[in-house]
Amino acid sequence: MRPVDYGRDPLASPKPRKEIPVVAAERDLVVEDPATGFCGAVLRCESDTVVLEDRHGKQRVFPLRAAAFLLDGKPVTLVRPKAAPAAPKRTASGSVQVAGLKARVAAASRIWVEGIHDAELVERVWGHDLRVEGVVVEPLHGIDDLPGRIAEFGPHSGARLGVLVDHLVRGSKEARIVDAVRDPNVLITGHPYVDIWQAVKPDVLGIREWPVIPMGQDWKTGVCTTLGWGEPADGWRRVLSAVRGFRDLETPLLGAVERLIDFTTMPTG
Repeated sequence: MRPVDYGRDPLASPKPRKEIPVVAAERDLVVEDPATGFCGAVLRCESDTVVLEDRHGKQRVFPLRAAAFLLDGKPVTLVRPKAAPAAPKRTASGSVQVAGLKARVAAASRIWVEGIHDAELVERVWGHDLRVEGVVVEPLHGIDDLPGRIAEFGPHSGARLGVLVDHLVRGSKEARIVDAVRDPNVLITGHPYVDIWQAVKPDVLGIREWPVIPMGQDWKTGVCTTLGWGEPADGWRRVLSAVRGFRDLETPLLGAVERLIDFTTMPTG
């Protein structure tokens, strides 16, 4: 007598389903569409589709759906790759931009620069960084009375003072003035250029080099006359508008300003 087949035992444990791997459709991943036999590398994903290109350069578009492709002969489900995390935004100085920056009460420490142009250039490149720290940049309109101005400010450990000086080279008038300052809460840095304009790289302005202006002649006026830039106010607008970030400035100025920022934002205590 032949045994009767009653089918699968309803009390038996269910047979485990085989998991289909989920694979990100990264560029150059080689897969096959089993329905058509088309085999190609992933070019890109567009909405709910994937574009494959075979070795002959032929491209085809397939929908992204469960267990629709073969990878090394085994079924897989392709999904859109996760977007790479966005790179942090950078400020003009190259530092990481602080999102949602709100106005901060000004710190007691200050950075002094010689003139309005110096202040505007520092703001153009380091403005965001300084607002994060609450450090204010103030123009001095010259440093002839620098020791007296420092005495009036009264620097101390909780209110440091940084000073940026133009044309700070050995033997100059500026160097003699700076040498007279002796205060641990004051840091004076400088650059070798006659004026802050010269700290902008010439190629940024479309010139081969900054012109040499004879002693006794106003430097900015001489530069504008030589280059055909009009009046000094016109020349400065040209210079400032050409600066997009720290890469447009010469290294001595970058180092001088960064040192002042570090000094004036150093934790107290």
